[in-house]
Amino acid sequence: MYGKAFAPEYQGALTTLSVNSSLTDVLAAGTEQLRAAERVGARAEAARSGLAVAEAHRRLGQVADADRAWKASYRTAREARDTGAMAWALWSGGTLARQRGAFPLAWRLLRLAAELGEQSGDVVVRGYSLAGMAETGRIQGDYAAVTALHEQLLAEARRRGEARHTVWALEGIAQIHRNTGAYDTAYALFEEAAEIASRAEDRRGHAWALRGLADIVSVRDRDPDRALALLSEAEVSCRAMNLSGALAYNHKMRGNVLYRAGRYERARDLYTRALAEFEAMSEPRGRALSRLGLVKSLARLGRDHAETAAELTELASVLEGIGLRHAQEMVEGARTELGLTRPEGADPEAAR
Repeated sequence: MYGKAFAPEYQGALTTLSVNSSLTDVLAAGTEQLRAAERVGARAEAARSGLAVAEAHRRLGQVADADRAWKASYRTAREARDTGAMAWALWSGGTLARQRGAFPLAWRLLRLAAELGEQSGDVVVRGYSLAGMAETGRIQGDYAAVTALHEQLLAEARRRGEARHTVWALEGIAQIHRNTGAYDTAYALFEEAAEIASRAEDRRGHAWALRGLADIVSVRDRDPDRALALLSEAEVSCRAMNLSGALAYNHKMRGNVLYRAGRYERARDLYTRALAEFEAMSEPRGRALSRLGLVKSLARLGRDHAETAAELTELASVLEGIGLRHAQEMVEGARTELGLTRPEGADPEAAR
């Protein structure tokens, strides 16, 4: 049995905050508590309040503020000799690095966080840090390296009855299956994640699960209207909690669904919207993927073939530079779909 989902990143005096708290409320409460702790010289409390501030900024897409906040939290935790709080700050920094597309830095910070978590005996931050490493590898497309870690973390979360982490692991494994063409398995896992998240009142996890289900319904079942309905349901939670990143990915997926359904003008508008949202939060992966969708939509609407081909060539370089192993595959798929040939003289292995 799973209990109600909780947010372990809200610590100290902020443990009363819900996993579903609006991020603007988290930021306000965290900032207030941080200042109070600093006034009385309570370094450990300041470090843990600073963690909530960093996470609120990160999830709101306020990258520069998030970067300053997690580093300040780490320094304060180190001064307080609070190894557990140091681990949490590094986890936040590693998660931000992944969000910014700085994958080598994300690996380094998350690995250090896991080590410090183990030293401090904090099994939760250790698990979250290992999960962060697994998610980083999954996003990069290195499924062989991280599938086993996803499965291990799922087993640990189930054993502890930790709903939020179970939902995360199920969604990660589901995404791997979806990306390798095992749609039925992916759907079942997303469906289980949605059910657990709903019962545990984890609105963020539920929103991501609905997005995954919408993707499968669109690709496998060719049912765009049901997929769009699922995304609309997920968007309610994203807006209620001010989940900027999740909302942008929701809009990008809506673009995907519309594109697959041949509704190219609406797809173009959604990709344009998602692109602006990702640019506002300096999220390079989402920005590049939105651009890819936008290029395809514009091509379907009559854009010049040479311009389309040139932008796809540039996008291949951008995606590869971010560190996505399947970048060339995605761009080659777009070229084939649009009936474009590779630029003369281009080496298909050059960007690998």
